[in-house]
Parts: sequence; structure tokens; C-alpha cells
Amino acid sequence: MNPERRLIYIAVFAIMGLSNAVIPILPELAARYHSTYGEFASSLLFSGYFLGALATMLPFGILADRFENFRLIGLGIILTAISGLIILFSENLWVLLISRFMEGSACGAFFPAAFSTLSKCKDPGRCMGEFTFLFNAGLASGALFSGLLADIYLKGAILIFTFMALLSVIPLLPRHRELINLKGTGGKSDLLPGPGSLKDHFKHSFGEVAGLLNRHNSGIWLSSFLLNGAIGVLIAYYPDYSFGVLTKAQLGSAIASLYICAMITSLLVGRFRVKEKTIIRIGLSFSALGALFAIKYPFLGFSSLGGGSGIAMVGFALAVTRMDADKGLAMGLFNTTIYAGLSLLPIAAGLLTGILSFEKIFVATGCILAGTLLLEN
Repeated sequence: MNPERRLIYIAVFAIMGLSNAVIPILPELAARYHSTYGEFASSLLFSGYFLGALATMLPFGILADRFENFRLIGLGIILTAISGLIILFSENLWVLLISRFMEGSACGAFFPAAFSTLSKCKDPGRCMGEFTFLFNAGLASGALFSGLLADIYLKGAILIFTFMALLSVIPLLPRHRELINLKGTGGKSDLLPGPGSLKDHFKHSFGEVAGLLNRHNSGIWLSSFLLNGAIGVLIAYYPDYSFGVLTKAQLGSAIASLYICAMITSLLVGRFRVKEKTIIRIGLSFSALGALFAIKYPFLGFSSLGGGSGIAMVGFALAVTRMDADKGLAMGLFNTTIYAGLSLLPIAAGLLTGILSFEKIFVATGCILAGTLLLEN
């Protein structure tokens, strides 16, 4: 296997595992600040990561076309390792929040460059499939290991995935000069006529984004935003909702079932020749039911939510690839809607926790997801 591809595979597992290792222990990490901020402290820690990814995903995606992918991949790995060390040794809420934002920024640097690199493989379909599998495997492992190890050592899973991220830094060391050389790739194109055209590059790219945000595509972006926002709300507040009812192992297993089912359904649905609009509607239906089931049946609810999201995300991706626009830019915007939902809706829900119970918030989430089925496009 190509060394760069191997590095990407190891790194994506570590990055996603570390991002989710925090979830089952959110109440404990924010416990010192609950008297001041209540459950909103947990939502800040949850959303900090996604806000970082949201703020950087599109800009780094644009830069991936301008600079060599390896530099951004290396930046993502290094930032992940640093943020993991901070989370491991700090107990201060604001320091943890900054490190979560840094961790999300690492994700924003890593993913566009990683996707671009894998698209150049001899068999890009296989490489993308393996990457997606490891992406979800990392998310599932992070939640599961965190729940299983919490009673032994609260930050046990964070320690494991931080160590993996540090191991991923080692292959970067022999190429450190390449990482700090910030010159462009030197490639010539009509869009990038010279080294001073970076501003024009961004201007052109954001002009393309404005074209994608038209009424014809609005249903795709809104549905993706709401689906991932619903997932974010359930994951962010279920640790507090189930506190004292589920053990950490049970909570971690329930959350892990979301990603495992997403892995399975995303692989299966790609084998059927069904229009993307139908795929999206099926996925959103199962996801809406999952949000409601989770109120009383966590494993069934998270499994349905994850299975439905895996189906819907394939439909969204197919719809985006058919848009008349640069595919890299379109996928960057698509990923931005994902992280916008994951970061912003949990914060919005957190503002309502003093007014509404968790059950009512989950019911509202399921109803909003069901409402997306009424969107025309």
C-alpha cells in the first residue's frame, strides 16, 4: 500500500475516534461548570469541534487546490495530536472548548486534502469506500471505548486515540521541510495564472458557492443541515438525558450503534439502482423514527437514526455529484452543511433546555426531520 494512503487511513481512524471519545463523558468534563451554565456547558464542548470544522472546511478545501495536499494532511494530523494532549491534561472548560475548536479545524484541514489525494488512486472508488469505512469505524470505536473505559479511567479512550494521532506524526518528520514550505504547487491553470492570484482564487470559488446556493438546490442543503443537526442534538444531550439510567458502557454502545448502522446501510444502498430523491426520503423517514424511538429505546433509536442517516447521506452525495458545478467545491459545501447542522442545532437546543425537557426537545427534533419529507426538491 502507498505510504501516503496508509497514513491517511490511520489518521482518519484516529481523528474521528478522538472526536467521539469525548461524547459519552461530556457531563463529567463539564461537571464543574454545570452550576453556572447547566447543560449548555456540555453542548458547548460538543459543538466546539463542529464549529471548528464548520469555519475551516470550505477555506481549507479551496486551499487544497492551491497547495500540495500533503501539507494540509500533515497540518490536520499535528493539530489533532496537540488538541488531544490538551484535552487529556486540562480540566478547564474554556481550555477544553478551545482545544475542541482546534480539533475541528484539524478535521477541516485534513478531509478535503485526503479526499483529493484518494481521488487520484488507481481505484478511487475502492479507496473512498475504505476511507468512509474507517471514518465511521473511528466514530464508533471512539464512543464505544470511551463508554467501556470511563469507569476505569475517565479519559482512557482520549489517551488511546491521542497516542494514535502522535504515532501518525512520526511519518511526517522526514518530510518536515515539505510541510513548512508554503509555496504553491507551481502548477499552471487558467484560474491560477501566478503566485499572486490566491485572492482571485477565493473570489472565484465563493462566486461558485453563491451559484450553488440557489432555490433549486435549497432542499438538499436544508435537509442535510437538519438531518445532521438532529444527530448532533441526540448525541450532545443523551449523556445528560440518560444520566443515572444507562451505564457508560451502555451509552457508548448505543451511540456506537448509530455509526455501525450507518456503515452498513451506506454500503448496501449503493448497490441498488434507486433515484436519489427516493433514497433521501427513505433515509429521512428512518431517521425521524429513530429520533422518536430514542426517547424510550436508546439502542433501537440510535440504530434507526444511524441507518437512516447512512441511507440519506448516500442520496445527498449522489444529488450533489449531479450538480452543474466543480465537484470538489460542491462536496466542500455539502460537508459544510453537515458540520453546520452538527454544531449550530445543538447550541440552539441548549438554549431551550431551561424551558423544555429533553424529551420534548427530542420529540421536536423527530418532528422537524419528518417535516423535511415535505420539501419539494
